[in-house]
Amino acid sequence: MRTGVRPGPDDCWILHERARRHYWKDTGLLSIKTFFGGIAQYEVGHGHHRVDESSYLVLNHGQIYAINIDSQQPVESFCLFFPPAFVSQIYQSLTVSAERLADRPEPDNPQPLQLFEKNYAHDQILSPALFRLRAHYQTLNHGRLIEEFHDIVERLLRVHRLVLRDTERLDCVRPATRHELYRRASVARDYLYAMFAEPITLAHVAAVACLSQNHLLRTFRQVYGETPHQFLIRLRLAEAKRLLAHTEMPVTEVCLAIGFESLGSFSTLFRTRFGVSPAEYRRANK
Repeated sequence: MRTGVRPGPDDCWILHERARRHYWKDTGLLSIKTFFGGIAQYEVGHGHHRVDESSYLVLNHGQIYAINIDSQQPVESFCLFFPPAFVSQIYQSLTVSAERLADRPEPDNPQPLQLFEKNYAHDQILSPALFRLRAHYQTLNHGRLIEEFHDIVERLLRVHRLVLRDTERLDCVRPATRHELYRRASVARDYLYAMFAEPITLAHVAAVACLSQNHLLRTFRQVYGETPHQFLIRLRLAEAKRLLAHTEMPVTEVCLAIGFESLGSFSTLFRTRFGVSPAEYRRANK
């Protein structure tokens, strides 16, 4: 279902669909992507983003991207799209004095606002509004729907301000440099999250992020408090717990499915992290 405030290329609109398979590649508006009941994989330049029920993805206006869904069960997509003028107007209302807004209500900067393109864990700022709109947008009239779009963009900009604070962890003098390094670290993190079951090397992740290996290690640790390898192992072991508890896959198959090549190293890491072997964890959680 594609729903807009009113027909036309300059409107906010909602894409709400269910599909087992879907592929699309093009250029889009500023958008917020959420998915339920499955996974959507996005390719954005050299980066990859895996969007599931735990997160939402933000992509900027004019970004070229491809989406791929390939699932045995229908995956529900709920995606919101915002034209540049709509976002710029709200941004100005939040950042410009009331006196200046009264004199010049139209945005001073016609350029689309650039947010950080990355997966965001569901939060207490934006996510409640997304969930509420998903549940009730079909019952809202034209005016109320516009108000909901305004509220969601305001919340998105609040999240953006929090991310700007996160960039201050980086030991760079110029804000523009901090923002760019944070963006590249986010590309690396989202790539690891999307591709954790595949063979991954530090050199490959550094190339995706357009950083040297040492620079990636230092930047990633400053932003996320752990190295790319530590993050990757944590992801794989978390997925191992899920598979052990909710499937009948043999331990060896679980090991291979999450990207480990050695059953011995997988079992050792699992026991070190959780205090029990994979088999013992399965018995305790069945």
